[in-house]
Amino acid sequence: MQNTHTKINVIIVTYNAAKTLQKCLNSIYSQQYPTIDIIIIDGKSTDGTVQLLQNNTQRIAYWKSEPDNGIYDAMNKAVKQLTGDWVYFLGADDELFPEFSDMAQELNDPHVIYYGNVLSDGIKRSGEVSPYYMAKGGIYHQAIIYPKAVFDKYQFNTKYKIAADYALNMQCYKDKAFNFVYKDHIIAKFNHLGVSGTEVDGPFEKDKTALILKNFGYKIGLRYIFRLLKATLKGG
Repeated sequence: MQNTHTKINVIIVTYNAAKTLQKCLNSIYSQQYPTIDIIIIDGKSTDGTVQLLQNNTQRIAYWKSEPDNGIYDAMNKAVKQLTGDWVYFLGADDELFPEFSDMAQELNDPHVIYYGNVLSDGIKRSGEVSPYYMAKGGIYHQAIIYPKAVFDKYQFNTKYKIAADYALNMQCYKDKAFNFVYKDHIIAKFNHLGVSGTEVDGPFEKDKTALILKNFGYKIGLRYIFRLLKATLKGG
């Protein structure tokens, strides 16, 4: 069943992204889906990003440039500006594919978090994921389109500088008000140049086992702990 072109907000948070942002924006402009509003929160860039945003003002629903406390602080600011029923987060160095519009046509349940695939290093990732895989490895945030209701209820935990989206998905998995549904579309090209591709979130890794136990239960939690112990013994 097709939707009736309910609006999607595509959120981009930027900091010194002048080299890649226009290509990212162009990939949104070229979508066939007719109702997309772009929201950009910039962390007071100094490299020409602000000038680029000014040049694109007519095609951006909302943008602001001011200092922030990192990626997820900026995302929390962005979701306060939502104009649509659906929310999608795209990196400034990522690109949307035409299949994003195909998947957008299939968004019809405001209690469902829909996810598809991304292209990363030329490979389609990650397909439909099991609850255990979701707990252990998460889902690429560029593969997920959230209903607005998620952000009426939750915000990103800024304690986690790189993996707050992973932590949010864990909360949503536990929350019986939402469920995850897979759609077999490759909707974006994920670039590994951002922080999530180059750094580790220490506080998240420290809390990860407890978060899995809390949100996925003991069966999945103990399986994950056993995997860690096995890896430790093998490494030793």
